[in-house]
Amino acid sequence: MALASWFRWNEPQNQISRRNPSEMVVETLMMELGWQIKQADKQQRERENEYRKIKTGVDYGWLVNYPKHSYDIRPGERLQLEDMCTKIHPSYCGPVILRLRQLIAEYEPEVQEVARLFRSVLQEATEKIKEEEEAKKLARQWNTKHKTSLSLITFKSRARISPFSSNIKTISEDVERDSEPTRRVWSMPEFRSAKDY
Repeated sequence: MALASWFRWNEPQNQISRRNPSEMVVETLMMELGWQIKQADKQQRERENEYRKIKTGVDYGWLVNYPKHSYDIRPGERLQLEDMCTKIHPSYCGPVILRLRQLIAEYEPEVQEVARLFRSVLQEATEKIKEEEEAKKLARQWNTKHKTSLSLITFKSRARISPFSSNIKTISEDVERDSEPTRRVWSMPEFRSAKDY
């Protein structure tokens, strides 16, 4: 029983992952980059084998022992790519991976070009994120300005001032019809509704 406490698999898994979403995005994207580099390396070796086979006419592929992974990204470049990955929102992680896969399937790049393709996809995604944030910001600004300006527009459209109008309507219109028409000077301008225009 004393040894069982040393083994961690007997304990229940009630710890929640403490990693934040940006770390998970970086890890996911860098794993995808590593996998794509590995696949591109494998395809490049296969192309070289096919070329040698065509050139010599003999297949010695069964005799050659290739290293598991021959190409790796330089540490400085890896850090730059990881920094770019931190700028990617978690909702864009999937589309970035799909775009990278699409470009790799389309261009079939050499191993050294995969990191450059990945960088271009990350730049596209960050630009798209910035554009969407700016559009949202402008939409919010426009909505707040538009709401205030609409209230002023509706107020202006309801009441218009016509100081030199000849057909003035008053409350005591019935009384004025029976009396003699006299020339009156009005000190206040007339307010008319929009449907009168």
